[in-house]
Amino acid sequence: MNSITFPPSGRARAVIERVFPEIEGGDFPIKRTIGEEILVEAHIYTDGHDQLSCQVLHRPAGAEKWSEVAMAHKSNDHWQARFNVTGLGRHEYTVIAWVDRFLTWRHDIARREEEADILAALKVGIDLVTAAAKRAEGSAALALKNWAAELGATTTPQARQLMAQSESLADLMAIYAERLFVTEYHRVLAVTVEVERARFSAWYEIFPRSCLTEGATHGSFAGVIKHLPDIAAMGFDVLYLPPIHPIGRSFRKGPNNSLKAGPDDHGSPWAIGAAEGGHRDIHPQLGSHEDFRHLVTKAREQGLEIAMDIAFQCSPDHPYVKQHPSWFRHRPDGSIQYAENPPKKYQDIYPFDFESEDWQALWAELKGVVEHWIEEGVRIFRVDNPHTKPFPFWEWLIGSIKAEHPDTIFLAEAFTRPKIMHRLAKLGFTQSYTYFTWRNTKEELTEYFTELAQHESREYFRPNLWPNTPDILPEFLQFGGRPGFMLRVALAATMGANYGIYGPAYELMEHEAIKPGSEEYLNSEKYQLRTRDFTRPDSLRSYIARLNQIRRENMALQSDWNLRFLPIDNPLMICYSKTAGDEALVMVANLDPHNAQAGWVELPLEDLGIAPDTSFQAHDLVSGARFLWQGERNFVRLDPQASPVHILRLRRRVRSERDFDYFL
Repeated sequence: MNSITFPPSGRARAVIERVFPEIEGGDFPIKRTIGEEILVEAHIYTDGHDQLSCQVLHRPAGAEKWSEVAMAHKSNDHWQARFNVTGLGRHEYTVIAWVDRFLTWRHDIARREEEADILAALKVGIDLVTAAAKRAEGSAALALKNWAAELGATTTPQARQLMAQSESLADLMAIYAERLFVTEYHRVLAVTVEVERARFSAWYEIFPRSCLTEGATHGSFAGVIKHLPDIAAMGFDVLYLPPIHPIGRSFRKGPNNSLKAGPDDHGSPWAIGAAEGGHRDIHPQLGSHEDFRHLVTKAREQGLEIAMDIAFQCSPDHPYVKQHPSWFRHRPDGSIQYAENPPKKYQDIYPFDFESEDWQALWAELKGVVEHWIEEGVRIFRVDNPHTKPFPFWEWLIGSIKAEHPDTIFLAEAFTRPKIMHRLAKLGFTQSYTYFTWRNTKEELTEYFTELAQHESREYFRPNLWPNTPDILPEFLQFGGRPGFMLRVALAATMGANYGIYGPAYELMEHEAIKPGSEEYLNSEKYQLRTRDFTRPDSLRSYIARLNQIRRENMALQSDWNLRFLPIDNPLMICYSKTAGDEALVMVANLDPHNAQAGWVELPLEDLGIAPDTSFQAHDLVSGARFLWQGERNFVRLDPQASPVHILRLRRRVRSERDFDYFL
């Protein structure tokens, strides 16, 4: 006779499906910053008509005890619960559910009409409450005993039937009722909790070698320190430095990426490594490690955090080339393969061979590089071309670093295919470069930013918007003039909570390309030193400072998820809103940098907290102008020569007890 086998959870009747957020079946964590909320949703149901209790469990990874949050039923077996994360590092969450005998009884007795049926049901409830009283202690046990006595008292059955619906009784039973046959979701999901700067930051990129002190011919950390007060005054909080390491001499590039360098040419900082050292060393003309630590300290005094470039590649002169030749790919003739992206050739750069037989030693060394700079005080890393290195390497490296240093931030500089950019974000990169640099039209911006703000990928993909970089001078900036520069930085600063600029080039509106059709800067700072007059009267410094001040003063601009696009009847204008608490901001931009444009904006007044029959004030935080608006449709005209963007704070108009108008 064949033996019969039964499932161990055969009496667990609750079904849990479609838990969200859940990334790739739980393979990857979602992202939050300290204090942020997580909304957990699930489809949960059971057979028959019994009532369910559903809970979200959450805890710091490795903790023994779970915290619980009761889920609320929304509609059609859809349940939700919210909780906030309050500590850095890895956290976990999951969902449990069970058929709740008390809630089922409570629901059942409320529908009974015959007195005999009510009395029979009351006996069931008394047993449930009495059993709960035995599990409870102290005042809770006494309260439950009293409830059991009240349910069995001599008052009318109808009075006791009503008593069964008490919320106080339900609250006690939610804690002490027996949980039988609990269904546990089959996955424990993860969330990476990071510092606030991961969610909200403004980056300024500067080349230290161009920061000269008086009488010097090469920039230094001391020169960077001289710029710190001005950068901080503009409202930036991250100062990003391209590679600061020794630069190779073999095949050194000359000005404008020319293949031959003269004896006084400085080469590309991304051609890392020379006789003076490699990735753990500093270009001697920039200063010493002590000088670098002093820069980190002085920056923090100004409210700035230093971000360091991580470029895992070598010049032919890097010490690794002789010490670890197996870390590089070789041609049939035995020479090392330099970097190529045909027809482009980069003879001054050797990529690592991550398929090397000695790959474990390579991984360990590169992790040691990051750890070295963490010890020097760096907590933010901009990673160069991460999409050209293996995915497992980044998952291991970032996971290992953040396990020991959860306050670190990694920005992925990966201008590549969307799926690759998203994979890197899933693997652990805190922030990601985006396609914003090339999204210019109303249709392009609306489609792309709706995806970034509303698609489920927002749970792990945190955008950082850059209107320019040392590698990219987009066509819009080449021909948009001053209004074009004002427009693009305003869009970056208000559409995204994280944004950055290649600072000196942007505030001074450098726009000359090396040749028509190219996005390379003429006389690019990547290959030569650039001295600039930052006191020029046409600088955008004060305009950028005002944008950053507005960002800091308005919580609505410190999040990505609250972005909503609003109708405006001119295709050359774009309108969008951001709200937070009582704040309601509406941004209107003229996307034509050459001509004034006008249009009618349509506002969702109810969503913005404005009654349809009231007038309200729209205060432009950029210019200080104030407009009195009425109703859903309002007229806007923007001359790009004055200001291509309105950042409007909406204020309701109300009437006081003294019968005069004022604005909230």
